[in-house]
Amino acid sequence: MDVLVAGGHGKVALRLLRLLAEGGHEARGLIRNPDHAADLEAVGAHPIVADLEGDDDIGPQVRGADAVVFAAGAGPGSGPERKRTVDLGAAVKLADAAKLQGVDRYVIVSSIGAHAPDVDSPMRAYLQAKAEADDYLRSSGLDWTIVRPGSLTDEPGTGRVTVSTELGGRGAVTRDDVAAVLLATLGAPNTIGVTFELFAGDTPIAEAVRSL
Repeated sequence: MDVLVAGGHGKVALRLLRLLAEGGHEARGLIRNPDHAADLEAVGAHPIVADLEGDDDIGPQVRGADAVVFAAGAGPGSGPERKRTVDLGAAVKLADAAKLQGVDRYVIVSSIGAHAPDVDSPMRAYLQAKAEADDYLRSSGLDWTIVRPGSLTDEPGTGRVTVSTELGGRGAVTRDDVAAVLLATLGAPNTIGVTFELFAGDTPIAEAVRSL
C-alpha cells in the first residue's frame, strides 16, 4: 500500500510512517520544510516537499497513492487564522487533490469535541476548523474515516484502546496507540464512512478497529 501522510513531520505522523515502513508499505510524508526530510528518512519514509497552505496544486504529490492520511495541524501556538488555513483549508485541499487523482481512501485525524465545536473556550477556533473539515470530508464522495483521539500523550503505547462511535467522550491516549490505530484503520474497510473517538483502554487495537 502506498500511503501519503500530510503533516509528515508531526509526532503522530512520524510514528505512523515508521509503522508503515516497517510493514513493507510505501510510506510517504508530506512536509513543508525540507530540513525535516532527514527525520522522515530515519524512520524509513520518503519525504515529499509541498506547502499545503501555499501551493495551489498538490496533485503531483498525491498521484499514485492508495490512501492519504491528514495528520497536519497548525499547532497550539497558532492563531485562529492558521486554524482555518491548516486544520480546515489544508484538509480540504488534500481531499480535493485525492478526488482528482482517483485516490479514494482518506483518513483524517480530527479531535474529540469536534461534534460540538461552538463552545466558549480557547479551543473554539480549533474545534470549528476540525468540525468543518470533517463535514467537508463526509460530503466529498471519498472513502473517508474520521478518527477523533483524546488528549495526546507521549507515554509508551499499550496496544490497547477504547473506540466509540458515540461522541462526547473524554480521556487521554498515547500517540503510539493513535498511530497504530491509524494503520489498522487503513486496512479495515469496515471503518469507511465511520467517525469514532479514541482513548486509552483495554481492547487490543486490531479487535477494537474490527468492532467499528
